[in-house]
Order: sequence, then structure tokens, then C-alpha cells
Amino acid sequence: MRRSRNGSGEEVKYHKLRRNVDDGFIDLQFQRPPPKIPYKAISLATVLFVIGTVLLVIGSMLLTGYIDAKYGDRTWPVIILGAIMFIPGAYHVRLACYAYKGYDGYSYDDIPEFDE
Repeated sequence: MRRSRNGSGEEVKYHKLRRNVDDGFIDLQFQRPPPKIPYKAISLATVLFVIGTVLLVIGSMLLTGYIDAKYGDRTWPVIILGAIMFIPGAYHVRLACYAYKGYDGYSYDDIPEFDE
């Protein structure tokens, strides 16, 4: 119990009220669990990124004539297939890198997981 003086000089007794109300919540349930890293999805994205990059480079070499013209009929299919693999691979590898670095707005939850 504490005593203090109010503005008129009188002593006022007061004590801190205790809260005995149990609302059923604990602090731990409001904390986010550590992120689960989707290794399988990240590895697939990395494979798509690497193979797509290789196919785009080969397609570009075919298009420019750096590789012999006898393979000219394979130029556009290689470029299209490379782009189809490169775009999602690069996107998900970028998401994984930003989540790893801890940038605001990026998390491993943005990368789809493979459920077995």
C-alpha cells in the first residue's frame, strides 16, 4: 500500500489493482513460428533457372549464327523452351534470396511447397 499527497495536502491511500482474469490466451500463441524453408521447391526453381539460362544462351547462339546454321530449325523451340523454364525459375529463386536476406514483404510462405 502506498501513500501520497494530493493537491490539497491530504494523504491518499492507494494500491495497485491486480488482474486475476484469465482470458485463456498466452503470449506464445501470438508469436510466429520460425519459417519452414521449402528446400525441394527452391531446388526445383534453381534447376529450372539454370537449365532455362543454358537453353536461352544456346538459342541465342543459334540465332546469331555462332553455332552452325545446319541447326537453324531448332532455334525458336530452344529459345521458347528456355524462356518457359527461365521465367518461373528466376522468379522463385529471387523470392528465396529475398526471404533469406530478410527483406520486408518476402517470406518462404510465398514459395509453393510440394506435399507428399
